[in-house]
Amino acid sequence: MGTTASQLGKDLLSEYQELTFLTKQEILLAQKRFTELLTKDEKNLPNTRVPMERILTLPELKSNPFRKRICHVFSTSEQKDGSLTFEDFLDLLSAFSDSATLEIKSHYAFRIFDFDDDGTLDYGDLEKLVNCLTGETDDTRLTTEEMRQLIGNILEESDIDKDGTVNLSEFQHVISRSPDFVSSFKIVL
Repeated sequence: MGTTASQLGKDLLSEYQELTFLTKQEILLAQKRFTELLTKDEKNLPNTRVPMERILTLPELKSNPFRKRICHVFSTSEQKDGSLTFEDFLDLLSAFSDSATLEIKSHYAFRIFDFDDDGTLDYGDLEKLVNCLTGETDDTRLTTEEMRQLIGNILEESDIDKDGTVNLSEFQHVISRSPDFVSSFKIVL
């Protein structure tokens, strides 16, 4: 599926529509926005990879506390550097689109929150998640005791098998009881 980022053929556009939760218009807008991130020389190269630093300049990601994790989760880079190809970018936008299912959204949310990529949300992941949400300044950071209490409450509520971690199915169970999750887990260009 390697095409230059500056043009999409009709067949490729149809294929992207079939493989994502995005409309034709959303794909074309994504292509436009992705192309704007490319240098002049990169625009003529097939399968160009945009560095994470440039992806993070997008206003839709700039203020998201999980912006770097989002790039890492959707990046197919062998260097694990968070850089994105156009197809990675489409996958990201598809998972965050209004049309994506609860199962897809919760799967990617879990992966974003699983900071050490071990398939579970343990104390360390939950601590990082809370710090991302509250900010890591002295004014907003929780005390050690507040953090311990909060994570204890999260695990009490979410850790069904009581193994000290939250696995994907436990996470999805909690998310299924959160009516605002689907509408708040989105990025719209």
